Amino acid sequence: MIQSMTGYGKAVTELSQKKVTVEIKTLNSKNLDLNVRVPSMYREKELEIRSKLSQQLFRGKVDFSIYIESTGSETTSTINQEVVNSYIDQLRSITEVASESLLEIAMRLPDVLKTNREEFDETEWTEIEKTIDEAIDEVLVYRADEGAVLAHDFTTRIKNIQKLSAEVVDLDIQRLAQVRERIEKAVSDLVQNVDENRFEQELIYYLEKLDITEEKVRLKNHLDYFLQALLSEESNGKKLGFICQEIGREINTTGSKSNFAPMQKVVVQMKDELEKIKEQLLNVL
Repeated sequence: MIQSMTGYGKAVTELSQKKVTVEIKTLNSKNLDLNVRVPSMYREKELEIRSKLSQQLFRGKVDFSIYIESTGSETTSTINQEVVNSYIDQLRSITEVASESLLEIAMRLPDVLKTNREEFDETEWTEIEKTIDEAIDEVLVYRADEGAVLAHDFTTRIKNIQKLSAEVVDLDIQRLAQVRERIEKAVSDLVQNVDENRFEQELIYYLEKLDITEEKVRLKNHLDYFLQALLSEESNGKKLGFICQEIGREINTTGSKSNFAPMQKVVVQMKDELEKIKEQLLNVL
């Protein structure tokens, strides 16, 4: 079954001193476009993350983020006492202010806090990797659900085109009869005598130019093929797009040959249904 390129997945894990949240958002794109944001301590795993995402999400604009929230009493930031004391001494030399106020001013100045870089923990990463897999699974479920909705819409619209195509078949009989009648009337208005054999030959030639039998057959085959492709095990939006191009070609040729207002009206309805399919196909994986 087809899948949508639109998806969302989120997974959370609790570690000893932190909560890790993995979030993935996907949108439609012609190719795979990865945007990966990870904390600096896990930067060495970025290529591994990109490989995992590309193998399972295949196509689309993918925004991947890991968020870290500290839950323990330990902190990675400490006050740089030497810097603070230096600031206070300098401030005291240029102004007479209470020590509490000097401390408040000093704490807002640069380099007051030192951030200790956390070391990479392989055990922690094993748990985070499981969380990433959970988020990817959520995205795949989301994509499949969206794909089912799209498949239902496509099936409905293809069947609508099939019904309209059947109307074209019925109208074609009326159209050809009207064309023949119009030509015969035009010929009867002529003063000179007309050779009946030559008239029949010209009429047959003209009707052949307006004949849409091949277009009707090819359109039916393309519509059936589209429905078969929807049931394929693999989602292939590009293939469905190519089939739509062929469907559109037959519909356009039918419209250009019709020369009959009721049939042209039905052709416009078929084009409208096809355009709606094309718009939605942009979201198919």
